[in-house]
Amino acid sequence: MQFQRFLKTQMDFWGALAGLLLLAVPFLIIAVLIRLNSKGSVFFKQERVGKQGKVFEMLKFRTMVEGAVHMGRGIEVERNDFRITKVGKWLRRFRIDEFPQLISVLEGKMSLVGPRPGLPHQAARYTESERQRLSVLPGMASMDMIKGGNLLSWEERIQWDVWYIDHWSFLLDLKILLGTLFLILSGKDEYGKGVIEDYRGRNPAEKVDF
Repeated sequence: MQFQRFLKTQMDFWGALAGLLLLAVPFLIIAVLIRLNSKGSVFFKQERVGKQGKVFEMLKFRTMVEGAVHMGRGIEVERNDFRITKVGKWLRRFRIDEFPQLISVLEGKMSLVGPRPGLPHQAARYTESERQRLSVLPGMASMDMIKGGNLLSWEERIQWDVWYIDHWSFLLDLKILLGTLFLILSGKDEYGKGVIEDYRGRNPAEKVDF
């Protein structure tokens, strides 16, 4: 198991480094398109909770209009959200908006695979079972993502995260990465495609977090 964890650490570092180098030019083009399409920063920055409850700043390509958090549903995204830009719609569809998180992987704050990092207000309300998500590095790709992602209820997503932690292996990480690659290439857009339950199943609404 120790050797498998060593392999995971090496895959995270070299995978993130290779990804950032290979995507340097595409990143530049995306940055230009974002700025041409709407005013505001190229990146969307948001605090997330990582391993052992440590808060870090996660980066995404900005897919919404400037000041979107002060409009509509705030930090939540609903079906056909009017705040999503034209460029942002395509970035979300192919999950390209998530790629800047490779920087966090290279810094050791995230992993290529692991439970998706929660928001501080969510982590503050975790049950004892849910806090298991904080025992490992959060990931860009996750088990729940290939099992339905935002179409799953909060409880189902937590269950898959806990299952992943209990059954983790380097081979499982590779399978999740391949499954995620398939989702990216297929362009399956899960944002707002179904009724998403709010935190712990309260107040059902058609929405997901930023």
